Amino acid sequence: MNLFDVYPVNPINIVRGQGSLVYDNHDKEYLDMYGGHAVISIGHTHPHYVKRLEDQLHQLGFYSNSIEIPIQKELATKLGKVSGKDDYQLFMCNSGAEANENALKLASFYNGKKKAIAFRKAFHGRTSLAVAVTDNPKIVAPINETDNVIFLPWADETALEQAFADHGNEISSVIIEGIQGVGGIQVAPESFLQKIRSLCDQHNAVFIADSVQCGYGRTGKFFSQDFAGVNADIYSMAKGMGNGFPVGGIIISPKIQPAYGMLGTTFGGNHLACAAGLAVLEVMEQDNLMQNAATIGEYLIKELNKLEQVKEVRGRGLMIGIELPEELSNARKDLLFKHHIFTGEAKPNVVRLLPALNLTKAHADRFLEAFVNVLNQ
Repeated sequence: MNLFDVYPVNPINIVRGQGSLVYDNHDKEYLDMYGGHAVISIGHTHPHYVKRLEDQLHQLGFYSNSIEIPIQKELATKLGKVSGKDDYQLFMCNSGAEANENALKLASFYNGKKKAIAFRKAFHGRTSLAVAVTDNPKIVAPINETDNVIFLPWADETALEQAFADHGNEISSVIIEGIQGVGGIQVAPESFLQKIRSLCDQHNAVFIADSVQCGYGRTGKFFSQDFAGVNADIYSMAKGMGNGFPVGGIIISPKIQPAYGMLGTTFGGNHLACAAGLAVLEVMEQDNLMQNAATIGEYLIKELNKLEQVKEVRGRGLMIGIELPEELSNARKDLLFKHHIFTGEAKPNVVRLLPALNLTKAHADRFLEAFVNVLNQ
């Protein structure tokens, strides 16, 4: 049997990692400035993370949500404390797409309405509802197409107001990434997020903050939407939540009440997933990683803005997009194959940086030195 060939892969076999460094099967060292799509939040094989998982595995790896699972409540308590959303409710699942799927479904249960507003260049996942609010026709199968989604221009307050004026009684939710990832590291203006909050309040719609990539402390605040000083009704999470273990979840405003059977999952919130999630939050808290993300991110952005070949630097904290002219479109490949540094990309010609939140200044400087070399070669 062959693998179903849907991924363009680099001819590199990474076999081990520590912190922000990974090594291939020839023991060649690479600097990881991408964290496997923003997943590695506290560094590869962090000792506290490894021990948490090992200890839990020796006790119990899995049982279903038909029994009490105290470690879920422990995770919810810790998450409420670290995120500052103590009065919210946690529902756990397995991925970012599943988190957004449940968020959209829960919003519709809450207000009985069908339509959702999403934005151009949005990416919310590949499952049925999540891909329906994703602005990429290439990954939307015919069965996923629906008239219930209204796509609006990014950060256009006038268009948003008009959509509510035209469809306010039908709009169930507005879903938005605080910083678009696949869309090129586009930061949502604070006034735009405040406008969403205001219109959702006026029309009993649900504000869904997709924080799968831009959340979990990556920007220097726990959720990137927090910069706007407003609360969403539902925050979706995954990626950095488990530092590589498949964990997802949504936290839900107290105004939305649960009912038995409303949502469900087999694997979500299993004992190992919760152990991974707790380890991440404990390290984030103990090592003050949100402040580190803010500090090192600010340093990187400042230094990158000094480079004349760079068209624009966007982002916050350790979620950074570097837009380059077309003639430098090979920069990411050159960083990987000539300098052994993993980065990501977004079209057109945007290099994405999504490293672990405990990235050191020394590793940031190693990247900057290589990047300058690539730009000037």
